[in-house]
Amino acid sequence: MKKEYKLLALDMDGTLLTSDHIISPVTSTWIQKAKERGVHVCLSTGRSFESALPYGEELGLLTPMITVNGSEVWRAPHDLLERSLMEPKLISDMHAIALKEDCWFWAYSTERVYNKDHWVEALERKEWLKFGFHTEDDEARHRILMQLQNMGGLEITNSSPHNLEVNPQGMNKAAGIRKVCDLLGLDMSEVIAVGDSMNDLAAIQAAGLGVAMGNAQQVVREAADFVTASNDEDGIAKVIEKFICV
Repeated sequence: MKKEYKLLALDMDGTLLTSDHIISPVTSTWIQKAKERGVHVCLSTGRSFESALPYGEELGLLTPMITVNGSEVWRAPHDLLERSLMEPKLISDMHAIALKEDCWFWAYSTERVYNKDHWVEALERKEWLKFGFHTEDDEARHRILMQLQNMGGLEITNSSPHNLEVNPQGMNKAAGIRKVCDLLGLDMSEVIAVGDSMNDLAAIQAAGLGVAMGNAQQVVREAADFVTASNDEDGIAKVIEKFICV
């Protein structure tokens, strides 16, 4: 008997989006077919709401959204369900680490994204959601990781092999999807979660069907129930065709 899935939770960069940061016509068509089958299609991304929204609008999604790696869950576009903030002191400490390691860094507040080129000193006046580091120096990235782990109280993942993304502990895409399931009256066993990076790992492990993209990091592919084609080969379309529209 075919398993009936009711929620399709999609990472964006490296998953829904091609390397050119667009949704291919083929993938878009198959997402519409999933919607016609009554499946809820949920963007589950490390991006901010403002960055993710245009893609949701392009697909005509009025369903819940998970943004900033689960630190924000939206009932529907512009309708915030829950938001988890980071202490300004943690942001200050991570900023100091980034400066010491001389790496690229960024931080999401509820109002905008700040980065190495555009920073704000009055940290306590902002509501913070996430901090990120990027360096292609493996030793520097390892040093940063060790310092973050020593700080405690942090959820540490990545969205590429060369970065680290930091949220409040317990805030991840799996937690966000669980909240969406509660909202929709669904069980995690009815979820297909698709992604390519470490910030998708918890969701892939918790979902009824965890899918890794063909371009996913090795640890993500190993944890998945199914590995589809890459983001440049309409991997999501193939998932919908195989597991939803059969």
